[in-house]
Amino acid sequence: MSDSKIIGKWWVTLYGEPGQIKEERHGTNVITTDGKSYLAGFLASAAAAASTFTMNYIAVGTVATGEDAGDTALGTELNRVAGTASQVTGGIYRVTGTFTSGIGTGAIVEYGLFSTATTGAGTIFSRDTEAVVNKGANDTLVVITEVTFS
Repeated sequence: MSDSKIIGKWWVTLYGEPGQIKEERHGTNVITTDGKSYLAGFLASAAAAASTFTMNYIAVGTVATGEDAGDTALGTELNRVAGTASQVTGGIYRVTGTFTSGIGTGAIVEYGLFSTATTGAGTIFSRDTEAVVNKGANDTLVVITEVTFS
């Protein structure tokens, strides 16, 4: 597991005449709590209303290989559903997906957040592996993922 953060960077260049660089500064800054809250709220509203931002599809699969920052898909994806996006509080973006009867049936150990409804396609935002959950044909599985900007 990696600890991800939002990091802001600034570059400042002061030019004098005739276009000569007088001073330069660069560095990292702090992303404010309000800024994180704003971004999480944007993600939630964009997923709910915009066709260009669609990072709200949850997929389940059956491969227990640990998650890695380089993952581009689930190991073996069973199904994918459109989730409901929301901003929990502050800098937290949440997506809740429900796999109803007959959908995503099997020994589920991996979960992913994706940008498209098409199984096996789109951009994966995050992936997790956990102990097996055996979902029967008549079971309903609710999967919640949260992205915290800290």
